[in-house]
Amino acid sequence: MFSSKSARRIMMRATTAVLAAAACVTVTAGTAGAVVNGDDSTQRYPFMVSIPVTGVDDPAFKGVCGGSLVGSQWVLTAAHCVDPELVTLNGTVRVGSEWRKSGGSVRSVAKTVSHPHYRNGEGTGPNRADVALIRLDRPVVEKPVRIAGEPGRPGTPTRVLGFGTVNDTSDTAGWVFPDRLQELDTRRGAAFECAPGYADRTRLCTISRVPGAMACNGDSGGPQIRRDRKGGWELIGVTSGPGVPGVRCSEGPGLYTSAPVYAGWIHEMMGRNG
Repeated sequence: MFSSKSARRIMMRATTAVLAAAACVTVTAGTAGAVVNGDDSTQRYPFMVSIPVTGVDDPAFKGVCGGSLVGSQWVLTAAHCVDPELVTLNGTVRVGSEWRKSGGSVRSVAKTVSHPHYRNGEGTGPNRADVALIRLDRPVVEKPVRIAGEPGRPGTPTRVLGFGTVNDTSDTAGWVFPDRLQELDTRRGAAFECAPGYADRTRLCTISRVPGAMACNGDSGGPQIRRDRKGGWELIGVTSGPGVPGVRCSEGPGLYTSAPVYAGWIHEMMGRNG
């Protein structure tokens, strides 16, 4: 998600392949796909949020995280996207636009609330309780996404969204963040499809339905969604990191914090800090 010294530190400490939030694929010259090897968004997602960030160690580098509008004044994202040891928020977010730098509603960040049990994986394991809320300075008109009652069984079709890098490279100088929102069809994976100890009831193993594709740096905090019974979208996951340590984005599954598991905390914090 970041570059230079800051980015390398984040990649080491945050097990970040999301910042975003997970895994990706090498793209050929001229390919527009991001969330690497995804596609340009095929519809409007009014709940999608882009969160500009700056690396703590390199203020000159501008990165991005994703988020989901879960209330008229609240954005759900990954805790490592607001971790002051890793990043600095640029002060505003953009809600409901398919474009990273234009459209939608722009609001200032009034407050951030990270889960008290959040722990950074430090590059040796998965991030834990990797979920946080951003309170906006005033409400937006865009419609929030509903948090699902449960994430669905392994095999459930899902979709991930993000503005993350299109380039699957460890060289931060090669990261390219697309202007257009990207989407990728995925599925819920079984725990054994991620590394031992990575997936559990709080962390969802996610598998791409497109060969060699998944979320990557810059996608952290973004939504994993699935269809509800009426055909609308509901939120099941928050992009958190890779599902297997030490591999490139395209070489492993993604790991997503379960939104349904933390729904009680989310609603409590929104009520307490509203």
